[in-house]
Amino acid sequence: MHLMLKETTKYDLLSLGEVMLRLDPGDDRIRTAVQFRAWEGGGEYNVAKALSACFGMRTGIVTAIGADEVGALLLNRMRQGGVDTQYVMQCRGLRNGLNFTEKGFGVRGALGVSDRRFSAASQMQVGDVDWDRIFSQGVRILHTGGIFAALSASSAAFLQDAVRCAKKHNVAVSYDLNYRASLWNVNGGMKNAHAVNRSILPYVDILFGNETDYADALGIKQASFAECAQAVREMFPNVQVLATSLRTVHSASRNDWSGQMYADGKLLCGKTMKDIEIFDRVGGGDSFASGVLYGMLSGMEPKTALEYGIAHGALVMTTPGDTSMATLPEVEALMHGQSPRIIR
Repeated sequence: MHLMLKETTKYDLLSLGEVMLRLDPGDDRIRTAVQFRAWEGGGEYNVAKALSACFGMRTGIVTAIGADEVGALLLNRMRQGGVDTQYVMQCRGLRNGLNFTEKGFGVRGALGVSDRRFSAASQMQVGDVDWDRIFSQGVRILHTGGIFAALSASSAAFLQDAVRCAKKHNVAVSYDLNYRASLWNVNGGMKNAHAVNRSILPYVDILFGNETDYADALGIKQASFAECAQAVREMFPNVQVLATSLRTVHSASRNDWSGQMYADGKLLCGKTMKDIEIFDRVGGGDSFASGVLYGMLSGMEPKTALEYGIAHGALVMTTPGDTSMATLPEVEALMHGQSPRIIR
């Protein structure tokens, strides 16, 4: 797949999506908590931050936040992660999305409760940003996904406009299906999810999602990722790379973790990490995607890019919050089998 050269571009990756305030009750439950720790997070944004903070790449975010103190907190957190915020719209009179998240433990699974209806990001309209001006500066990959598309009819139209313009400027488009029933149920249901996502896929080069995402977001029902990938390629031959993280849940605290990728006409299977301990699973899939995209942006072979995704996702699930706290040396050490012994 052709990506523009780093030397001719301003951004390695630009994300489009909502950035929420994540409120974490720690070891407590949402329903009983008396205090919460605040983070920023969002499916599309998490990829941009990881590529900047862990992998040292040039990233930015296109989003909208409320012009208030909570919005200022989100903006500061984005900047601390090294993500360019010049395309963040600050909107007076509109709210910021919230996401309450329990990390789960043992037999109690993780729980996410979002409060994002009528948020600033959900009200973004076609024409709010000048995509031609943004892309003319040079963007190697635009990364977005089904979460932003599901926020509202206007956010879906805004996303559709973005991917159309990206292709006009030879920008590769990365899309994570990330089906969220809680969002689509108030925005036309599964039928509308199929229609919206299918209207976007003709512009997509890199697609992330598992078998459940394919069924729910696209109406493609197959037994395996390989069969899903083949079905998508037949319907949308422009999609050149398809990848998914693989998780077998033994408990909220112990998972098997791996990934697969379809590229260059081949199904690639990554290394399986058996029975890894999970501190906070939220953001694992986004971290997998960012590792894969780092490999692709760096010109690596698809199998190597896949292994970066698996290792990075595993590491991110050992720390709290949605976003990456890993370092590139840690990712590469895990890829090469380094044990988790203490480092002094």
